[in-house]
Formats: sequence, structure tokens, C-alpha cells
Amino acid sequence: MNNTLSTTVAFIILSTIVAAFVKRRTKDKCLKDFSQDVITLEKAAGNALWGKLNVENNGLEFIYPEKQRDENGCEKTSYILYKNEYPNIALLARYHDQLSEESRQQRLEELKKTYHPEFSRRLKRKTLNIFKTLRDAMMDLVNLIINQAKKATPAGAILTSQDKYVSQMKQELVSSAGTAYEPLLEKYIGHKVVLEMLRADKRCEYCGVLKDYTADFIAIMDVNYKSQPDETVRIADLVISRKYGIVRHLAE
Repeated sequence: MNNTLSTTVAFIILSTIVAAFVKRRTKDKCLKDFSQDVITLEKAAGNALWGKLNVENNGLEFIYPEKQRDENGCEKTSYILYKNEYPNIALLARYHDQLSEESRQQRLEELKKTYHPEFSRRLKRKTLNIFKTLRDAMMDLVNLIINQAKKATPAGAILTSQDKYVSQMKQELVSSAGTAYEPLLEKYIGHKVVLEMLRADKRCEYCGVLKDYTADFIAIMDVNYKSQPDETVRIADLVISRKYGIVRHLAE
């Protein structure tokens, strides 16, 4: 009885540690690229906010450049958007003219690497995509090994009694692998594309270099962008919600 209790406690602790470690390191890679830059977030409802972006696994924090005072006289210095509110996001824009000189140079270097990437960069991405493609098969293999261990080893009874926690650890590890390989988008990575977006019941098109994609977002660089018809066009990098935007055309 004591051994069973000790084993259960050990599995609970291990699964909690694995879950905490994986969740802390798992951030949307499209959003993460905008971290620590001044970013404008546009919500689907039409309102916007901007500030220095801090990306965490469970949400976004925007640090205002100046304190904001509300009608009650309360001073606000930041805005937090939680992960469950991501469906309210239309896009995030990083305007070239709002970056510091250092950030501007880093962004230009990243654009050079992204547009028609060199062989080593393409090889690295293809290698990662192989692992993503094989992810389901690898999990089937892990399940097979565990099931055989349950039947054929002295530890089998322990593994059987801790199915809940073993499954939890496997799920966390699977979710950390990110978005699966998408052939239609993958072949356009590093090329100019036209992204079609639904805004206020109107379809808009934006041309830029497709940098990356995740389950929730698409990242494109070097876009001539304006959020309103009467605004001046500015160069921006965009992260657009896949709820509202899709890659529609190759543009080269």
C-alpha cells in the first residue's frame, strides 16, 4: 500500500514538473518573433492598442510607452491579453518606422534570411518538418513500447496503475511539438505571397514574404500596410489570425 502511494505521488510530481517545463517553453513562434518590439494589436472588433510586447505561454503583455489615465483617474501602464482571448485578435503589426535603430537592423537581417532562404536554413526547416510529420507515428511507437512494458516487465503493474499521469506527460510532450507540417503553406515559405483577410465584412489583400505559420497565426514580412483607408501606407511585418486571414496566392 505504501509503495503504491509513493509511486502515485512520484508520478504526480513528475507529470507536474514535465507539464510546467513544457508549458513555460511553449510559445507561439509567430508571436514570439515580435517579442520586445513596439507592436500594434488590432482586434476583430476594430479597436487597437500598442506598446512594447512581452510574450508568455499563456498570453501577451503590452507595456505602454506612457501611462494611460482612465475616466476614474486610475493610471495604467500595461495591458494583458490572455490566451483564451486570442480569437479576438485580427492582427499584430510591427511598423518599421517604430523600431529602434538596433531592432531595425535586426529586422532587416531577418528579412534577408527569410526571403529566398539559403540552403542551410531550408535544410534545417525540412529536418524539423520530418520530425513533425513523423510525430504521430512516433507516439504510436511510444504507446506500443509502454503497452509491451506493461505486459512483460515487473514495472508493468506500476505503469498500468499510473495510466492517467503517463497519458498526461505524453500529451504535454506532443503539444509542445507545435503545428504539424502543412504542404500548401510550406512550399511558399520564404516567397512573396498574397494574404487575403476578412475585415469588417470586406476582403482585403496584403502582399508580403511568408515567414512562418502556426495553428493560430500566419506571419508575413515587408508589407505595404495601412489599417484604415485614409491612413498613409507604411512598411510593416504582420502576424495575422488564421481565423480571419489565409494565404491565397503566390506573388512571384
